[in-house]
Amino acid sequence: MNDLKYLRGYPEPLLAQVRQLREQGRLGDYLQQRYPERHAVQSDKALYAYAMQLKQEFLRNAPGLDKVLYDSKLDVLRQALGLHTAVSRVHGSKLKAKKEIRIAAVFREAAPQFLQMIVVHELAHLREFEHNKAFYQLCEHMLPGYHQLEFDLRVWLSWREAPAAPPVITPAQ
Repeated sequence: MNDLKYLRGYPEPLLAQVRQLREQGRLGDYLQQRYPERHAVQSDKALYAYAMQLKQEFLRNAPGLDKVLYDSKLDVLRQALGLHTAVSRVHGSKLKAKKEIRIAAVFREAAPQFLQMIVVHELAHLREFEHNKAFYQLCEHMLPGYHQLEFDLRVWLSWREAPAAPPVITPAQ
């Protein structure tokens, strides 16, 4: 079993706390207490409108978006949490580029803060392509507390993949 694969790179004392909560069966309760709600952005159309609202608020001068959608084929571990692409196509004598953001479909079930964190992350790539200091400063500007939300989202992903505790069997009386 790959222990806490979404949390690689975090300090060991922090990972120990997550492991302890998981072993005690309290990780889901911790997450439910911190993030009790689920977002209402369920369709691709609603996701596009949500992303465009954030883009308009923080990145007015960034390139436009042609498509924002949930992608059920996106592998959360390999493709991270979402994917931003620029698709170039030749139309006659012109080269047209379309910018797309794809969010893993698993995030339809997430808390609103987690969806916002993922969309902010992908929108930040419109201005900063690399995961560098400027990129994370932009994410933090667009969403104060970004780093804590990213960590909690990774804890949520670990919790979702954790095997369920075996049922308690009581002897028949």
